[in-house]
Order: sequence, then structure tokens, then C-alpha cells
Amino acid sequence: MVKHVLFVCSQNRLRSPTAEQVFAVYSEIEVASAGLNHDAEVTLTPELVEWADMIFVMEKAHRVKLAEKFRSHLKDKRIICLDIPDRFKFMDAALIQLLETKVPQHLPSLTRAD
Repeated sequence: MVKHVLFVCSQNRLRSPTAEQVFAVYSEIEVASAGLNHDAEVTLTPELVEWADMIFVMEKAHRVKLAEKFRSHLKDKRIICLDIPDRFKFMDAALIQLLETKVPQHLPSLTRAD
């Protein structure tokens, strides 16, 4: 069964869209990304939270904000904090390397679809 994986940061401009693009090539997961701020490129909604089987947040502050705003929608969702600070550009090589190191350990048996 395909897992729905959601990547969350503040603005959905740099870190979470990079993660979405990096992991879109895997056939076992469907990915999406969103931001917690009201002016994010794609703003996180209750529907997106409910869609996700697993939610990756970039910082501890995102986990706190997620719990405050969407507590009733989180139920038994798995939320993983990647501890990736907001200092990378979109598709930054160092950010991709961090994501490729940290995310797969939580998603065993990933194989690239390409």
C-alpha cells in the first residue's frame, strides 16, 4: 500500500518543497508539502493533515505549531522532526544530502521509481 508522506516547514518555499521533489521519485510513497504560516506557498490544511500517514517537520517549532493548529486531525499520525534549520536554498545540494540521510531511515524499503 502506498504511504502518504507530508513534508512541512514554515513557508513551503525552500525545505519542504525540496523534500517533496526529492522523494517524488519513489513508487511506494505519495508526497506533498505545505507550510504552517498563513502566507505559505501552499498552506497546511486539515485535509492535508488527514491525507498524510506520516508527517515530517523541519524543526521542533513546527511540531509544536502543528500540534496547536491541527490537534484534532493528528489522531495517530506519525510526526518526525528532521531538525533541519532554515538556512538552505530550494534544491540546495547540502539540503538534499541531509534529506536523503534523514528521511529514508523512517521509510524502510524505498526504491526509486525512475
